Amino acid sequence: MSQSRPAGPAGGRSEDKSESERAALAAAAEAGIHRLAIPTPFAVGRINAYLIEDSPLTLVDSGPNSAKALDELEQALAARGHAIEDLELLVITHQHMDHFGLASILARRSGAEVAALDALGPFLERFGPEMELEDRFAERMMLRHGIPPEVVTALRAVSAGFRAWGAAVEVTRPLADGSELELREHTLRVLHRPGHSPSDTVFLDERRRILLAADHLIAHISSNPLLARPLPGRETRSAPAFPPRHAGESGEEPRPQALVTYLDSLARTREMELELVLPGHGVPITDHAALIDERFRLHRRRAERIRRLTAEQPRSAHEIAQQLWGNVAVTQAYLTLSEVLGHVDLLLADGSVSESEHDGVVTFAASAG
Repeated sequence: MSQSRPAGPAGGRSEDKSESERAALAAAAEAGIHRLAIPTPFAVGRINAYLIEDSPLTLVDSGPNSAKALDELEQALAARGHAIEDLELLVITHQHMDHFGLASILARRSGAEVAALDALGPFLERFGPEMELEDRFAERMMLRHGIPPEVVTALRAVSAGFRAWGAAVEVTRPLADGSELELREHTLRVLHRPGHSPSDTVFLDERRRILLAADHLIAHISSNPLLARPLPGRETRSAPAFPPRHAGESGEEPRPQALVTYLDSLARTREMELELVLPGHGVPITDHAALIDERFRLHRRRAERIRRLTAEQPRSAHEIAQQLWGNVAVTQAYLTLSEVLGHVDLLLADGSVSESEHDGVVTFAASAG
């Protein structure tokens, strides 16, 4: 969920923003990188796929698995003089359906290689079973943090329906973090930047100082670090463990600290020397450091607001979310929970709050002093 809309460096009159956007897209096009805005059924709106006119002809992200997305992608490619069958390399930036849902269809029709972070490959190839595990994980998280069982059941049904927007795809070209993806005229550095999702990967054209950032950084909204299971073989920041709730599952399960991880990733991106950031949604970013600084301030403000709520009385994460946003739609319940727990993790880290468990539900209270 992306709720905040800070002004950031792109602020100003709407005509100034449009001119800035046109100039940035023209600069990207001059570098052979073209934005293709593909429709999605989700509140975030269109995703930005990027066509890199090089050898191999490369498409970064694809849009969701829908006839409308496929039709508009075909039209966008045709406007550039290409067809789906011309694609030679498909690059997937992360595990969210709006970014990779069409990849299987595109690979089948074009014969293109499919490239993604090496640790993401098994998730994409086992999409259905992996999503079932994600839903079970989310169910345990929601029940443990105070969301009523009937809401959890409803959200599980909604999530199962959403899976049709994704589809399993075989990754034929796994990419190691820090490696280079070589095209004829472009060399893209592969950088794992987890947080928004465990698999977020950005691609840096070092010579041109252009970053294909997907959902790692978006100008008009703050990317929500969604709680999700860690990728196999990848270290992750985690809160204290809790016991699983399903028969057949053993051991204790840590709560990934998605926001803490995301802020660490943003800090690394802030230090990069960039001319242009091409995001997965919305307009290009020309001052990434200023935008990231605004994001840091936003998260500090939200954490302080949550601390004040826990100072009034101990509250579960769900109760905190209700205080912040009221009774949100069922589809938003897990997003708001992720948002609250991310900021609680910041407060736990500096000792501002403590947590305790009663009858299987965790509550948070401001620390004395």
